[in-house]
Amino acid sequence: MAIIAKKIQESKVKAIGELKESFGTGNDYIFTDYRGLTVEQITNLRKLLRAKEVRYKVVKNNFAKIAFEQLSAPDVSGYLVGPTAIAIAPKDSNEVAKILFDFAKEAPVLKVKGALVGDSVYGAAETEAFSKLPGRLELISMLMSVMNGPARNLAAAMNDIPARLVRTVKAVADKQSGGE
Repeated sequence: MAIIAKKIQESKVKAIGELKESFGTGNDYIFTDYRGLTVEQITNLRKLLRAKEVRYKVVKNNFAKIAFEQLSAPDVSGYLVGPTAIAIAPKDSNEVAKILFDFAKEAPVLKVKGALVGDSVYGAAETEAFSKLPGRLELISMLMSVMNGPARNLAAAMNDIPARLVRTVKAVADKQSGGE
């Protein structure tokens, strides 16, 4: 539960509203601890994420807890402890997780705390396993390949029948011309 002050300050309400609006643009959220990253590293990470249309936002934990509560999201307060940055993914969140884990190999100070994917809350280990799954486009291409296989085999079989006939006729013609 977030701590709510008795006296409501307009600036904080505005900040929570902006955060809620940012969270509204995404379907999935990956929570990271960015402590120890240099400005250059965070800039490079943001560039990588921006290519996937992902926003990487440093948040105040209390404001984020309130914003998630107002969005009726599952409880993610366990991941909103310490310095927190959230990758807000509008789509293909496993590819975003893959980017974060690959970046964490280069910069070990980046820690993935967990993720909120749809209505499911994942821990760090589950998020890493999720990142290893094929992406949406890869799954579609696999499906299309499987669906295209039988049609390709049928076309090859249909083309093979006339080819066999031609080869048989040619063999008979060669035999007859060779026998004279």
